[in-house]
Amino acid sequence: MASSSSKTLPLFLLTCSLLCSSWPTASGIRFPDHDEVLQKFKQWMTRYGREYKDETEKLYRLGVFTNNLKYVDAFVKSGERSYSVGLNQFADLTNEEFLAGHTGLRQSNASKPTASHFSYDNVTTVPATVDWRSRGVVTSIKDQGSCGSCWAFSSVAAMESIILIKKRKQLDLSEQELVDCDFFNSGCNGGWMNDAFAFVIRNGGITSEAKYPYVGSQGVCRVAELRDNAATISGFVDVPENDERALMVAVAQQPVSVAIAIDAGGGLDFQLYTGGVFSGPCGTTMNHAVTVVGYGEDGRGNKYWIAKNSWGASWGDGGYMLMKKDVEEKEGLCGIAMRASYPTI
Repeated sequence: MASSSSKTLPLFLLTCSLLCSSWPTASGIRFPDHDEVLQKFKQWMTRYGREYKDETEKLYRLGVFTNNLKYVDAFVKSGERSYSVGLNQFADLTNEEFLAGHTGLRQSNASKPTASHFSYDNVTTVPATVDWRSRGVVTSIKDQGSCGSCWAFSSVAAMESIILIKKRKQLDLSEQELVDCDFFNSGCNGGWMNDAFAFVIRNGGITSEAKYPYVGSQGVCRVAELRDNAATISGFVDVPENDERALMVAVAQQPVSVAIAIDAGGGLDFQLYTGGVFSGPCGTTMNHAVTVVGYGEDGRGNKYWIAKNSWGASWGDGGYMLMKKDVEEKEGLCGIAMRASYPTI
């Protein structure tokens, strides 16, 4: 087994190669010197309350932070974009680490639960803009932590909103119940929204966050809590695939759970997103889930979807992302129109 000092030395050399000399310049871009980087890192650690188990870990994270800082600086200097990136709470993670710990969409190998026929086929007119947040039917931003439970947060957000729309009943439902008890999904190792909807129907409902609070890891199902349901749904519906118009029709009626692709082909921009209309790059593998709570158009004519994420309110625009709408690809940006569904009551 390698000694602690032998593990530390390569990390020290790696970090020195990044920090112990001025960063190169290209196309007039000047990157911070090592003193500036260290100062930024300390400020970032203070802002996000970050602590590390030892100096080896801290040194490694400094190297990752440095690479991400360099990426952000180059992004800013590269020209005007419709969106921005920055040193958010994920700035000390590589993109591979980030995707492994903060996504979690995975369709099960079990038989696919049967969805109802698209219930908004007859809708021909929809508003030019919709924002369910302004109507008070979107619950607060939550944080899945380092657990691949995006599927649970997406499905719960959609259920909370349709109950608010139809019954005017304010709820905070339990993602942890789905993580622990929905055996058609895989807890922190991933899952699928339709399987979550099907679980709630089979179980006769889902309990509240207060009764079954989120802990960010998978545990033993607390069966007693399953008898104390706070709400239920009657079914769920798949939005026609690869059809942004159909998705728009559905979102005009209620928030919708969607799958998106943010794999290593373009995940760093997503990871470090801080605002604006995101226009890519995207990945090719559907690996994350969010909830679309509206759509609109900015002052520059950029049409967008309003995506409610589950990475906390300090990520993105208060926990939300605006994703480019009506793109050339039939699948929509990041595949947003490929696997969309919503619950019914």
